[in-house]
Amino acid sequence: MSTAESALAATPATLSKEDLLHDYRLGWESRHASLAGRKEVFMGKAKFGIFGDGKELPQLAMARVFQPGDFRSGYYRDQTFMMAAGELTLQQYFAQLYAHPDVEAEPATAGRAMNGHFATRLLDEDGNFKNLAELKNSSADVSPTASQMPRLVGLAYASKLYRQNPELHELTQFSVNGNEVAFGTIGNASTSEGMFFEALNAAGVLQIPMLISVWDDHYGISVPAEYQTCKQSISAILSGLQREAPGEQGFEIFVVKGWDYPALLDTYQRAAEVCRREHVPVLVHVTEVTQPQGHSTSGSHERYKSKDRLTWEEEHDCLLKMRDWLLSEEHATSEELDQLENEAKNTVREARTAAWGDFFNPIKQERDEVVVLLEKLVDETGRQNALHEMVEQLQHNPAPIRADMVRTVRKALRFTRDQQRSASRRELTNWLDQTLAENADRYNSYLYSQSEQAALNIEIEPIKFAENAPQVDAREVLQACFDANFRRDPTIFAIGEDVGRIGDVNQAFAGLQEKFGELRVTDTGIRECTIVGQGIGAAMRGLRPITEIQYLDYLLYAIQILSDDVACLQYRTKGGQKAPLIVRTRGHRLEGIWHSGSPIGMILSSIRGMHVCVPRNMTQAAGFYNTLLRSDEPALVIEPLNGYRLKERIPQNVGEFTLPLGVPEVLQAGTDVTIVTYGSMCRIVLDAAKQLGEVGISVEVIDVQTLLPFDLQHVIADSVRKTSRILFADEDVPGGATAYMMQHVLDDQQAYRFLDSQPRCLAAQPHRPPYGSDGDYFSKPNAEDVFDTVYEMLQESDPKRFPAIY
Repeated sequence: MSTAESALAATPATLSKEDLLHDYRLGWESRHASLAGRKEVFMGKAKFGIFGDGKELPQLAMARVFQPGDFRSGYYRDQTFMMAAGELTLQQYFAQLYAHPDVEAEPATAGRAMNGHFATRLLDEDGNFKNLAELKNSSADVSPTASQMPRLVGLAYASKLYRQNPELHELTQFSVNGNEVAFGTIGNASTSEGMFFEALNAAGVLQIPMLISVWDDHYGISVPAEYQTCKQSISAILSGLQREAPGEQGFEIFVVKGWDYPALLDTYQRAAEVCRREHVPVLVHVTEVTQPQGHSTSGSHERYKSKDRLTWEEEHDCLLKMRDWLLSEEHATSEELDQLENEAKNTVREARTAAWGDFFNPIKQERDEVVVLLEKLVDETGRQNALHEMVEQLQHNPAPIRADMVRTVRKALRFTRDQQRSASRRELTNWLDQTLAENADRYNSYLYSQSEQAALNIEIEPIKFAENAPQVDAREVLQACFDANFRRDPTIFAIGEDVGRIGDVNQAFAGLQEKFGELRVTDTGIRECTIVGQGIGAAMRGLRPITEIQYLDYLLYAIQILSDDVACLQYRTKGGQKAPLIVRTRGHRLEGIWHSGSPIGMILSSIRGMHVCVPRNMTQAAGFYNTLLRSDEPALVIEPLNGYRLKERIPQNVGEFTLPLGVPEVLQAGTDVTIVTYGSMCRIVLDAAKQLGEVGISVEVIDVQTLLPFDLQHVIADSVRKTSRILFADEDVPGGATAYMMQHVLDDQQAYRFLDSQPRCLAAQPHRPPYGSDGDYFSKPNAEDVFDTVYEMLQESDPKRFPAIY
């Protein structure tokens, strides 16, 4: 472990007086932005504020070594770093505080994330990657603590692949020989999260250029370090990661005080150098950091900090310490520094005013325009009524928002609903339609890709079979599919537990590591969270990862970052970033409480923004992989666990045929009842349908194939129009995926209009299945359950033809 001593560290010779004063001024601009931001919240011009005051100097030092091509994966106190890196202006800073929904004004999130959530735009207007090797890049921040860490592993891992895989050396748009460093930042309290430790362990094993800075201000909101960290020092408890000699596996660990500017400069230069040159992960523990305004605008830190601590923080304010150092080293005079501080304050004031004007003036103009339309309606109805009062209230609102306008217009139209021929009412209706469309773009767009490479835009290539195609184990279909895609695209790689040497536990990657090398097909430790994170970061840097989660149940280890990071990445950047990650797993019909394999309702509710494919066999799975590997969107593919040893034919075009997403397949035509299902349940339902046919009941069986998206062409509603009855069958708990499918079909597709009997759901029991075949049979739907449920539906309409069985 290396500790930078302040008394011995000198200002790097490369920095001129102008450089030093530039940093000083920028530090004060950031500080005044924090102070002004807090006031804006208390004045009601912003909803919430969380700021980076007290962290200015270490971030200035870190920015000095942040180079084009590098990536940041940080958290919400990194404003000074983003400003110093040239990727955040003061006006953009305030635009985000006001939630300005214009991507030009607020390029990080278009007002979709609260302040302090930084990002650069990695994509052009068409959704294609820019030349990232020439840009200073910041992956889009996430709020849940330590969630930036798994992705950080992937951002650094990409540099390793770009350096060590010769097939990638031509991709200079993304990397220059893997020289890029992934910079991570985290608060000291958040290092208590398991994701932090998992990410560090993964980075140490992988030996990747990952530089983590811990801003240690001793607190996590109100909870001090003695309750957060053993020994109250993250560097102390991680000292075992320190490599013993150059060339050995491990970390380099540095400790430096957050108010010591020359020591910070020296530390970050040495840390970045070893990280970039040797691909050694580095931890920089920045101690004695202050937080002058407390955690956020939600409360005051005076409530929980002692008087001694508050006094210490005032004395160790990093900007005051830098001022003392500049004066003592005669780099500037008091008058020069006073002038810089005043200029910084004025610059912030001007940026704040400009940002508020850009945000509020268009809203005010819209308000004035709609008031004119509303006044016309008032003139028709008279001024002694509630409508006039509503318009007056909107007109004199000093700080209206768009919701106020829409709310008033809706009430006005409701109030005048009996005046359908009114011209002014039609004008108002047209205004409402246009405004709702504009706000849909502002607030609801880009959940999924809108580029030409979106999964729904991929050209469909029909499947082809040779006449004499032999029956093989289904796993061999996947193996051939992956083989073909790996040969087609050198950016594709696969990682996961047991994926490499043995080719995964079900052998779909068997022999591919030997064929394509360990960099393309790679074993990992048991660390689902960072397996997925490794994929997210690599995908953000132009690679095409397939990250395997061995069984669907283990997805719970990674569901948080799937939900909070990759699933909402396009949305929270309004199309500014993407991570076309494929998460491969297997499930359904599993036995045992912890291997029940069907938590689909949880998944569907958690990862909107990813596609969810649920193929019934491995040929279908291969078609989805072919589609997804040509698209620019993330997806989860759940293979049926009990299908790998069943026999299927290998298509002639196994690596080229593609399947459309959101298009169900009718597996069996019928006239009496529609059964909707997917995955391994398809075989069970087909078995039941055959038995039902023997008693005169004609069943139409539909495999939805994908749950996100779901039946875009309303195939199921068309089926119900014919059969007048529907059953949703699934292995999830009651109210899970069956309820999801029912809502789509009955509500969105309005298939309720065609029903002659109650729609039914057949799900698993509300508990997890016990171990053993009997546990599976009595816990999850079986063919007999399907038969009995459908038979009861027909018995209701024709009891003579279908008398009671039991």
